[in-house]
Amino acid sequence: MSAVTFEGVSKKFRRGERHDSLRDLVPALFKRALRGAPDAQTLADQEFWAVRDLSFKVGAGEALGIIGPNGAGKSTTLKLLTKILRPTRGRIEIRGRVGALIEVAAGFHPDLTGRENVYLQGAIMGMPRTEIARKFDAIVDFSGVQEFIDTPVKRYSSGMNARLGFAIAAHLDPDVLIIDEVLSVGDVGFQEKCVNRMRELLARGIPLVFVSHNLSAVIQLCTRAILIDRGAVQFDGRPAEAVAEFRKARREPIAAGAAPPDKPIAITDVQLLQADGEPSPLFTTGRPMTIRVGYHAREPIRQPHVAIDIHGVDGVYCAGINTRMDDCTLGTLEGRGYVDLTIAKLSLLPGCYTISAGILDPQGLGALDLQERAFPFSVVSDRRDFGFVYLEHQWTHGNGADARPAGRHEARLSPRQARSLAAVAVREERG
Repeated sequence: MSAVTFEGVSKKFRRGERHDSLRDLVPALFKRALRGAPDAQTLADQEFWAVRDLSFKVGAGEALGIIGPNGAGKSTTLKLLTKILRPTRGRIEIRGRVGALIEVAAGFHPDLTGRENVYLQGAIMGMPRTEIARKFDAIVDFSGVQEFIDTPVKRYSSGMNARLGFAIAAHLDPDVLIIDEVLSVGDVGFQEKCVNRMRELLARGIPLVFVSHNLSAVIQLCTRAILIDRGAVQFDGRPAEAVAEFRKARREPIAAGAAPPDKPIAITDVQLLQADGEPSPLFTTGRPMTIRVGYHAREPIRQPHVAIDIHGVDGVYCAGINTRMDDCTLGTLEGRGYVDLTIAKLSLLPGCYTISAGILDPQGLGALDLQERAFPFSVVSDRRDFGFVYLEHQWTHGNGADARPAGRHEARLSPRQARSLAAVAVREERG
């Protein structure tokens, strides 16, 4: 049985007219009377659908990510879930106690202290005072606002409000947890604590609805994601695939054409190709990936180099590859052409990444053209490892002389890697 049911829900709003005088109000009321009672199925003048025929279900231990551009209807959906808004039509059902954090300081009384607001929020969630008191220290410790817990929350910064709000929502034993992008106001360390706490709740079977522009967090945390735009579902499926659809819809490719007059050579296109040569924004750990850099040279360019950098969406530098380091000579580039970088087995773990592509001078120091973090892609995998890269490995279980491999995931070295390791071993033996 689903803990959260959102069935055929629609919500419409009016691009309101504000009547500041009786002269404006009387004609408006007359027009409204002529139109008759509003119809839940149609739009009147100046009305629009913020959410339209939206349906999803979330069961025990599931985490649903909701992504989409600004104005897509994400915040309206959460306000409908938490009963701040009533739907125009459709059915919403949530089983159990809801822990929600959808706005900074939402539900806090500004004149009450942090301590008093903890008890207030617990009472709103239907918890007895003794139970709130039992969990009070854990809430305050998690939030990190111990020094200001007896200060009115109107004196808190947005980050302090978010920390205390999340700590309350996640520690008062919710049956369903609903979290908005509000976590973005916290620092990196606190965001990591929040993600770990949400993982703990998921492991206990508590459903989670998570709205965020942090696409990497959606991939790492959620079991499923929906992409909404203009209030309707555009995609429903695996988180990384939803992110790929989002990026594909919003990406503005660089303009292909001739190199500008002030550049002797320019990157005209970068394609990310699957093993069959098809362009794709979605790749799989351990499978091939080809990065094709198209160029146009206005004049012959002797011995240039091509460089590729890969960053995580949070800015972490994952890899840097260029033809100079690999002793690869491209010769002279003239007219139009492309250079392929083929990765036989992509070692990146599930997440969101961006590619920078550059054409460098013969020394590999100056950029003749550079497209920084302009080409996003996502990675999916059935593996559940943490971090950014998958390291091929094997486990061994030994019991006396009966040691035997427990799992076969050993790495295969290339001839070049094997020669390098052999050279290191020789130097160590001589030293």
